[in-house]
Amino acid sequence: MREHSLLNLADTTEIETAVPVWTAAIGILIVLAVALVFAGVARLVLRRHAHLELTTCIVLSMLGSTVGLMVAGLIDRHIRVLNPVTILLALAGSIVVVAIYGAVAARFQRQQHAPITDLLAQGESDRVEFKSTARINLRTGQKDPKMEHVIAKTIAAFVNADGGTLLVGVDDDGTPLGLDPDYATLKVPDADRFELWLRDLLTTTLGQNIAASVGISVEDVAVQDSLQPVCRITCVPSPQPVYLKPGKNAAPELWVRTGNSSRQLNVDAAADYVMHRWPLGAGSALAAQARAAVRFSVER
Repeated sequence: MREHSLLNLADTTEIETAVPVWTAAIGILIVLAVALVFAGVARLVLRRHAHLELTTCIVLSMLGSTVGLMVAGLIDRHIRVLNPVTILLALAGSIVVVAIYGAVAARFQRQQHAPITDLLAQGESDRVEFKSTARINLRTGQKDPKMEHVIAKTIAAFVNADGGTLLVGVDDDGTPLGLDPDYATLKVPDADRFELWLRDLLTTTLGQNIAASVGISVEDVAVQDSLQPVCRITCVPSPQPVYLKPGKNAAPELWVRTGNSSRQLNVDAAADYVMHRWPLGAGSALAAQARAAVRFSVER
């Protein structure tokens, strides 16, 4: 009889402590919402130190919040989740973890904003390229779609490799030529319209994500007794392959940076390059995304 009562008590306890599935679903949504808020706070606090992707911050925020909750539990085993101390510790843990990530990213990132004069003195390399114009063929003095293709393929090659800087308005010897020939093709010949045209070109040829991710600025460089505007295009590595669309009916092209030149890969070489640089599989893909984010985060 006593054993029967104990069994009934155990069954009753199990029924009372059972958690409905919908409760778990709501709990996941709450966790994501809190992580989103904490990630936003962490990005706001660290905005002057590093540019951090929101999705990355959300994952790190969840990890940091977990650490903060564990610390709260160690301090007081009976503390409630909605206790202000618990919330503050979770937020602090989120910010600390994101800050550590930002410090690691800053440690491994390459310098992307060296003075243009330094880049000109160093010459072209695997990370630096010079182009005289972006639209005008200096031999004919006319707009040439081939020149635009050269700009797009160079940027594609950089983002598919280790990133780099493209300077437009500079000849092969590193002499600033200015942007006047390209400005002449615009309705309003100024830097703002040039940047707008360039981003439109990148949106068409490389996609909206790449067009938004590259940094574009026009800076004046002293040449003897005058100043020549030079366009700096800062490219960061992409966490996924970027294909160039040369035209409506043309096949996509995969370009990569090899030495101080941009190289188009054929189908076999492209498949091999993509497989090794962006490996498939959940674990490998996550590792590739994290590696790209940590190594190549760029300060804004």
